[in-house]
Amino acid sequence: MTRGVFAHWPNRITALRFLGAAALFAVLGGWCDRPVEELPAIRTPMFIAFWLFIVTAATDFLDGYLARRGNLITAFGRIADPFVDKVLILGSMIYLAVLPWSRHYFPAWIVVVIVAREFLVTGIRGYVESLGGQFPADWFGKVKMFTQCFAVATAIGIAAFEATPETHGVWNAAAEVFVMATVITSVGSGVSYVIKVRTVLAESSR
Repeated sequence: MTRGVFAHWPNRITALRFLGAAALFAVLGGWCDRPVEELPAIRTPMFIAFWLFIVTAATDFLDGYLARRGNLITAFGRIADPFVDKVLILGSMIYLAVLPWSRHYFPAWIVVVIVAREFLVTGIRGYVESLGGQFPADWFGKVKMFTQCFAVATAIGIAAFEATPETHGVWNAAAEVFVMATVITSVGSGVSYVIKVRTVLAESSR
């Protein structure tokens, strides 16, 4: 019988999600670094990259659900699950910011803003928890996660699937909307966490 941190399925799924993210990056970096005009020749690796992202992102709820249902919440899971989320999302955005066919969706400043927000919130959460407080994700942070997933999936999907010029135009506009929504929700959730931590610190100083 398996023992240790991988004795139960929630942590196993988290580990598999990390491997899925690594496989996604291998495909994006190994086969998808092509000019825009060469995209039709790499539909297969783009298709693989799209579904690797979808499956890895969609199973985020599964490990948490199983952990709560079976009362299997562990220190490893509390650290590893958000870590894998950040590796998947931020890593995908960094690749999309430099690949020739996708960098117009994710200019560098957008990725910098999103990465800065993640550093800020991680620092705030670590500080509050070091004081013995709790700092769980709020609804704004969850909305941010959804918009990030939609933005990345749409950008990859445009390159993965063949479409008519009209359909391509619709999805291109959708990708731009999702990316801007990602910026707005990232900044908004960061501000909400700053406001929340002021309240927590004020209460702890009483």
